[in-house]
Amino acid sequence: VQLQASGGGLVQPGGSLRLSCAASGRIFSINNMGWYRQAPGKQRELVAVVTSTGSTNLADSVKGRFTISRDNAKNTVYLQMNSLKPDDTAVYYCNANIRRTDSFNEYEYWGQGTLVTVSS
Repeated sequence: VQLQASGGGLVQPGGSLRLSCAASGRIFSINNMGWYRQAPGKQRELVAVVTSTGSTNLADSVKGRFTISRDNAKNTVYLQMNSLKPDDTAVYYCNANIRRTDSFNEYEYWGQGTLVTVSS
């Protein structure tokens, strides 16, 4: 099982970006999917999470600006980021709790990270 993230880049303050993360491999089911971020010199923090039924939870710092969604048919989670601020600069990691076809257990998987830089 792999998570492949994409969509990062350089954007000016006030701009928008959309991150995508696709899960692939021997997937039986996916529970929660989410995004974390880690800014230079800081700990990794939760940005947003979406459950298998579509319920979402976002960090206070991004509420009203970011939206998380998923396409279960494509095993993909998205993070729409609007009104970006310099403080949003970080490496963004996708995360998912996945049950493989060869196991009854659920495991946590991480994507490789995609850099988002908000700067003028």
